[in-house]
Amino acid sequence: MNFDLSEEQQLLSESLSRLLGDRYSFEQRRAIAASAEGWSPDIWRQLAELGVLALGIPPSLGGLGGSAVDRLPVLQALGRVLALEPYMASCVLGTTAVLTAGSPAQKDALLPALASGELRLAWAHDEDGERHNPAWVQARATCRDGGWRIDGHKPLVLGANAAGRLVVSARVAGEGADAQGLALFLVDPKADGVVLRHYRLVDDMPAAELVLQGAPAQALGDPADDGLQGAVIRAVLDAGAAAACASMVGAMESAFDLTSSYVNTRKQFGRLIGEYQALRHRVAEMKVSLEVARSMAMAAAVAADDGAGSPGSATELPRAKLVIGRQARQLAQAAIQSHGGIGMTEEYAVGHCLRRIHVLDQLFGDVDAQAARLARLGA
Repeated sequence: MNFDLSEEQQLLSESLSRLLGDRYSFEQRRAIAASAEGWSPDIWRQLAELGVLALGIPPSLGGLGGSAVDRLPVLQALGRVLALEPYMASCVLGTTAVLTAGSPAQKDALLPALASGELRLAWAHDEDGERHNPAWVQARATCRDGGWRIDGHKPLVLGANAAGRLVVSARVAGEGADAQGLALFLVDPKADGVVLRHYRLVDDMPAAELVLQGAPAQALGDPADDGLQGAVIRAVLDAGAAAACASMVGAMESAFDLTSSYVNTRKQFGRLIGEYQALRHRVAEMKVSLEVARSMAMAAAVAADDGAGSPGSATELPRAKLVIGRQARQLAQAAIQSHGGIGMTEEYAVGHCLRRIHVLDQLFGDVDAQAARLARLGA
């Protein structure tokens, strides 16, 4: 398998890195995190101008085309600066749902606005109950007076404060963790019966708790098509897992670069600390972890492009997220330890890399959940 980026991917990555280098320093990120929005509409507009938001959307609908592999360098670049903008929520999760489940009319109405950055989506799927079980949905959609209404609770909705529409999973049949009876719906976050309680995750990313009480909803595709709706949810979760892998690699790159720079400039007892053998070995081990994670992130993107239900989706994605989760946490902890006390401070970036890695590891199944999934496949 060729893990090298194409010329177009490399050019986009370089352009995006230049933009983020100018506009997204760690101090600028701290200012964005302290703002009321918790993300930067100005940065979002510049990402749209660069064409980043149009990736994955067909050219006939205002996009640039592309796949999870094409989004890989974008997610890595955003991961390096620990970006707070809702790229994963809208451009990966929400867009994948519309592309795979939406009717032609819905695609015509939503995808051009998503590509231009005028509209943002948020994905509302995870619920309390069986942790990391993607089929565990208790929100209930019923057809009343010719329209759909949803009652339910979603404790974690990334980017909800920026979203113009929510993509919500709900049951039209079945109970608990039944694989059948799930469907997707579009919900206006400002509609009656929709309550959003906003908060920040440990890495400062905006999120919200969603409570639906008879909220009006529009079906995304055909709710009666069990096979399609289930496949769409799996495709969205696969795209999200691949995106989390790529973003973790970006955070790892940032932690590694900070550590390499620090050990080669910090002096102790008249010597650069990078000259001590123990630290040199630690940095070498971090480099190995980073290279392993880079390869696994590419494998995850390829598996996501293979489609839900493919052998790659069933095995390569959980394996990649398991390996990257372990390697990322190991690297980030080594980075903090190499910095000493400064690595634990709020004002220094390396600790924030570990926070982002922790959040990404929890999304779409953490290390333990992926290990259990692979064990079940082996059995």
